[in-house]
Amino acid sequence: MVKRNLYLNVIPVEEALERYLSVIRERVAVKTEHIPVVHSLGRVTVSAIYAKYNSPLYNSAAMDGIAVAANKTTAASDIHPLVLHKDEYVIVDTGDPVHEPYDAVIMAENLIETGNGEIQITEPAMSWQHVRPVGEDIVAHELILTSNHTIRPIDIGVLLSAGITEVEVYRQINVAIFATGTEIIEPNEQIEDGSIIESNSRMFEGLVTEQGAKAHRLGILKDDYALIRNSVKEACAKYDMVIVNAGSSAGTEDFTVHVLRELGEVFVHGVAIKPGKPVILAMVGKTPVVGLPGYPVSAYICYQNFVRPLINYMQNTLDTQSETVEAYLSKRLVSSLKHKEYVRVKVGKVDDKIIATPLARGAGAAMSLVRADGFCVIEQNQEGLEAGEKVTVELCRTVDEIEHTVVSIGSHDLILDVLADMIPNKYKNMHLSSSHVGSMAGLMALKRGEAHIAPIHLLDEETGTYNIAIIKKMFGNSGRHMALIKGLKRVQGFIVPKGNPKHITEIHDVTTCRYVNRQSGAGTRVLFDYLLRKNGISPAEVNGYDKEIATHMAVAALVQSGAVDCGMGIESAARAMDLDFVPVGFEEYDFAIEGHKLTLPHVRAFIEVLKSVEFKEKVMQLGGYEFTNSGEIVKIL
Repeated sequence: MVKRNLYLNVIPVEEALERYLSVIRERVAVKTEHIPVVHSLGRVTVSAIYAKYNSPLYNSAAMDGIAVAANKTTAASDIHPLVLHKDEYVIVDTGDPVHEPYDAVIMAENLIETGNGEIQITEPAMSWQHVRPVGEDIVAHELILTSNHTIRPIDIGVLLSAGITEVEVYRQINVAIFATGTEIIEPNEQIEDGSIIESNSRMFEGLVTEQGAKAHRLGILKDDYALIRNSVKEACAKYDMVIVNAGSSAGTEDFTVHVLRELGEVFVHGVAIKPGKPVILAMVGKTPVVGLPGYPVSAYICYQNFVRPLINYMQNTLDTQSETVEAYLSKRLVSSLKHKEYVRVKVGKVDDKIIATPLARGAGAAMSLVRADGFCVIEQNQEGLEAGEKVTVELCRTVDEIEHTVVSIGSHDLILDVLADMIPNKYKNMHLSSSHVGSMAGLMALKRGEAHIAPIHLLDEETGTYNIAIIKKMFGNSGRHMALIKGLKRVQGFIVPKGNPKHITEIHDVTTCRYVNRQSGAGTRVLFDYLLRKNGISPAEVNGYDKEIATHMAVAALVQSGAVDCGMGIESAARAMDLDFVPVGFEEYDFAIEGHKLTLPHVRAFIEVLKSVEFKEKVMQLGGYEFTNSGEIVKIL
């Protein structure tokens, strides 16, 4: 029987890091090196640096003109110009030496040339006028840079001016990176059933480089104990630090912890962090080895919590702190008392409040890292956070970007991606941030003041109209002035595999196949439920009615994978995934908004792009849309 790894001692994040760093401080020497100043950008000085030379090296002209002896010009005036002969001045350009007996410079534009080398001046020169004295900027032996200073471009210029051509800095460490897993393949290799494209090591490569260290990606190691053991042993002898990705969890082929126990010492295996529990902190000889979990989000969060401070220590660099803001949480978050949890959030400023909307929390949801504007931390021993609670968000973007972002919460459509791409290109520093929670949830977010706009497509069964009736019902007694930004019409229907093998042509046919539904409150779900009631079909007759998905593209992906036979969605999603589509009819996809937000510059940018010819051209390529008064404002209340 193959032994599994068990986390017998899962410890708090801070305790795990301190335990590991205390070992590193005892066993790992922070190394230094001498390098040319011209290659020192971003490096950290070991000791104070003092000037070798003065700057300027000599008394020098600060202007183009003539150098004169100031005491020989006292008689000059507008009424009685003074004539200087050739032997009473020297022509100088900026930077030229000014030697005795000369001690002043008169600018060229204040000179009157009379010929034969004679020059008239109409006012006397002051001693040291337009002359830079020796050492004016830098005096030999004065302090230029302190120890532990990160060298900037301006510092390089000053060092060279002071005659310093070489500096002692803390050495960049060399970090070896391994990916492990028999199922892992390179992006350009043949994809087979069960294959996973390797990407984490490339992320680590970028993160290590971003910190000023040297990254060495050494490829993929199959799940072979001897191979992993020999590769890690060799890397530990050659590099300053080793990262082993995946193989740190409790699987029967997760060999990393066993290898590290054989080669060296494991100080931590299992940390109270979510996602990212199965992190390994070890030493092989004097080389730190960190085993990071395989799920992308877990890997990223563990890198930031454990590898980042380790590299900072070994290079003696300061950690650059991300900007933080106080924000209000848009929905309740439940968390385990056992872990410190990092929740990815979208962030935007609505009225005078910054709103944080949680994204997918799965450890494998790599796109949530790309979409995230920041992280909200739920501390260990905290059960969660309530909707409306003030939280601290560590930002991945600047506050200025956040304040110029249209916050969209509501129904999903591919056109939101088109808008998000076009807005900052057409209007610099304007952005769109969208969270896909369904039409009804979007309107509720709008009602709570958590969004600028709510994309909706809600059919009112009584009137047969879209969107306006539901806004009147929800906001009619609120005293708010509501409006619609008209979007477009889009085709809803059934997304089916190529060739439509189940021969789905109308609503009754969904009872004969495996179906995937949209979440409760989504406009597509409202339409589907309406069609079921209209045709006397019970939800219990639909195999998969309770299987809920958040976006049209996720529905299309499930159909393409063969996991389901059918799902309701928009035509553009079917086209994007090269699937067949059975149209049901057009619906109106619009944007609900409070009237006073229409004048915001980023909302105006959103509307102008929505109305643009370029936007229509791009959307027409997706297929399944019609444009009727796109960008028009309809006042409702």
